[in-house]
Amino acid sequence: MESRAGIRGAIFFFLLVLIACGNLRYSQLAPEAGTFHPKRIGVLPIEAFPYGEAKNSVDRTIAEILIDKNWFTSVVGGEVIDKQSKSNEEFTKVKAAYLAKLKLVNFSDPEMSRQIGHIYNIDAFLVVDIDYWNYTVVNDDKIAKVGLTMKVVEASTGTVMWNATHSIEKTYVIFKPDLSDLAKTLMKQMVRRMPH
Repeated sequence: MESRAGIRGAIFFFLLVLIACGNLRYSQLAPEAGTFHPKRIGVLPIEAFPYGEAKNSVDRTIAEILIDKNWFTSVVGGEVIDKQSKSNEEFTKVKAAYLAKLKLVNFSDPEMSRQIGHIYNIDAFLVVDIDYWNYTVVNDDKIAKVGLTMKVVEASTGTVMWNATHSIEKTYVIFKPDLSDLAKTLMKQMVRRMPH
């Protein structure tokens, strides 16, 4: 009898762990998200400070993941927007002002959002921030950690339709895991929960 109870307990614990792994640390949907189905999405180039080495990897990978999903008729990646914005001073100013308001006062400016949508002919855009991108030691365990925050914004209204934060970490002994590989796994987990 005791062994069956032990087995049931172990199975129950295992199921709880599996269920917990599927959840994001934080995820919030706007009430309008149920009817939100953009056809064209852009990924604003990430501002990776102080994790500059992560910028190109994250910009490229998130665009590839969105393209692979086949949810959108068009995906404009962060690298493309970054290159085009260097020749478009107006967009550079609008993007910088929009992101500053979003980060400093948590306000998605509708007018600036509309301008971003108009310039790139997109219905929505994704804003990605890097929260962690490092190797550390905790209680003698070597850990590789990547953390991201993602927001999906409806371009025409500036409404933040989805806001999520999650992180992933991996312990290691000798060989450091590639942070870009961890980030790709993390992005796939997060994008699965994204409205589309």
